Amino acid sequence: MDTIFTLLMVLIMIASVLLVIVVMAQNPKGGGLSSTFGGASSAQFGVQRTNDFMEKSTWTLGTVIIVLILISVVVTGKPKQTAAPIPTPAKTEAPAEKAPASTKTSAPVSVPASK
Repeated sequence: MDTIFTLLMVLIMIASVLLVIVVMAQNPKGGGLSSTFGGASSAQFGVQRTNDFMEKSTWTLGTVIIVLILISVVVTGKPKQTAAPIPTPAKTEAPAEKAPASTKTSAPVSVPASK
């Protein structure tokens, strides 16, 4: 299980580094969130062949990272279930049979000693 976790972490790190490279390589003139509220015109969006590739790779790498994280949680998040040893009953001997009670209820008689 540790090998799978290590493999998934290495893949997540590689995808994260690639995502950082793709985001840093994007053209900052694309009119991101600031242009949405600043009222940028639609003429700014012209031909975007390279930006399409960058945007698709950004979304793909982000999705890959999320999927790998979820897989790592599912695979390694299960607690190990150790079965408790089944207790074996101790050897018990059958109780000894009681002697039948006698019907006489006479107690031993003590005779006083005579002088």
